[in-house]
Amino acid sequence: MRQDIDQDEWIELLEKDDNAVILDVRTQAEVDEGYIADMMHLDFFEGQVFVEELGKLDTSKNYYVYCRSGNRSGQACDIMEQLGFETTYNLEGGFMNWTGDIVED
Repeated sequence: MRQDIDQDEWIELLEKDDNAVILDVRTQAEVDEGYIADMMHLDFFEGQVFVEELGKLDTSKNYYVYCRSGNRSGQACDIMEQLGFETTYNLEGGFMNWTGDIVED
């Protein structure tokens, strides 16, 4: 089930979650500008390829999903729910409102 959470909830839940996967659904160009550490990247705009890649993931993990603003990640969480994922967290406000640590290549 999708839950929309703010950054504070995200950080708090993630610290205690041994079953977590951070999923960045932005474009590669957006990722190149910086990202949250230890994330897995699947571009939402790749459409069917995105859905196929989701299908390869472990649905029993807890997915922390983010995009630039929270819109694509919300849609991604909804798709993941349809595919049988048990727990998805959508980062409200997305990466553009993120004030935590980021990785810049």
